[in-house]
Amino acid sequence: MTVEKQELRLITEGLGRHPWRRFVALGDSYTEGIGDPEPHSLGGLRGWADRVAEELAEGQQDFAYANLAIRGLLLRQILDGQLAPALALKPDLIAMSGGGNDIIFRHGDPDKLAEKIDEAVGILAATGATVLLYAGPDWGNTPVFGKIRGRVAIYNEHLHRIGARHGAIMVDLWCLPELHHALMWDLDRLHLSPLGHHSVAVATLNALGVPHTLKPLQPRPLPAHGWTQARAEDLVWAKQYFVPWVLRQIRPHPGDDELAAKRPQPGPVSGLGRPGPFPPGHPAARTPGPVAGYEPQPGMDPGLGTGRVA
Repeated sequence: MTVEKQELRLITEGLGRHPWRRFVALGDSYTEGIGDPEPHSLGGLRGWADRVAEELAEGQQDFAYANLAIRGLLLRQILDGQLAPALALKPDLIAMSGGGNDIIFRHGDPDKLAEKIDEAVGILAATGATVLLYAGPDWGNTPVFGKIRGRVAIYNEHLHRIGARHGAIMVDLWCLPELHHALMWDLDRLHLSPLGHHSVAVATLNALGVPHTLKPLQPRPLPAHGWTQARAEDLVWAKQYFVPWVLRQIRPHPGDDELAAKRPQPGPVSGLGRPGPFPPGHPAARTPGPVAGYEPQPGMDPGLGTGRVA
C-alpha cells in the first residue's frame, strides 16, 4: 500500500466508510458502461462507474453520482464537452478517462495526448477533489489491438507521471491480471463485459481504500430499492430528463442530434426501474450511425460494432 492510500484509509476510518459525497465520471464508452447492459439502469447501461457508485452510496444518504461519459469521443471532445460541466457539479471525487479512441482508431500520439490530459487533471485536482486516473489494459495477446501495445504503454507511463504530479489515484488496468481472460471482454474484444466492468469496479474501490462488498469474479446484482424510493426517483427523472426533453421538442436547439450523457446531473445511484431516462425519440436512444473510416471487426456485437468507435 502506498503512502497516499494509507493516508486515504486514515481519512475514511475517521469519517466512516469514505469521505466522498459527490462522484462524477468523465470519459467515453469505457466509462459510460458499453458492454454491461442493464435495463433498470439509467441509459440502459450499468458499467464499472455505476458499480463503484453503488458501493460508495451504501449507508451514505447524501451521496450523489453523475456520469458525463459519451461513447465514441476523442480526448479533445471529452475535455471540451465534459470538463466545464463536471466542474460546475462541484464533485469531491472525479474519475477521468480518455484517449483510448485516439490511440486505437486515429493513431494518436501518446505524447501529445498526455499534454492535453495533464492540463485537465491539473484543473480538476486544483478544486481539491480526489481524481482517479485509469491506465489502459494490455492488449498484447489480441491480434488486432496488439499492434498498438507500444503506444498504449507509453500513454500509460505518461498517466502515471501525471497522476504523481497532481496527487491523483491511479487504477492500473495494465497490471490487472484478470483482464487477460476472454470472459472479461465483450464480443467486440474492445469493450469490457459485465464481468470486466465488475473487475474494474473492484480495482477502483481497492485503489480508493474503501471497504466494499464486491468479490472477485462474482458480479453483484443491481441493488433492489423499495416502491417509495423508486417513485420518488421517478419524479426526479421526470423533472431532470423528461420535461426538458419535451421542451426541446417544442423549441428545438442546434446539436440535439448528438448523443447525450446518461447521468448529466448528480442524483441517486439506482432505483428508477426503467430502461434509461430517455423517452422514444430522444437522441441518446438512437442507434448511432457508422463512423467514416471504421469497419467493425468480424465477431463484433452488431449493437456495438456498427456504432461509434468506442
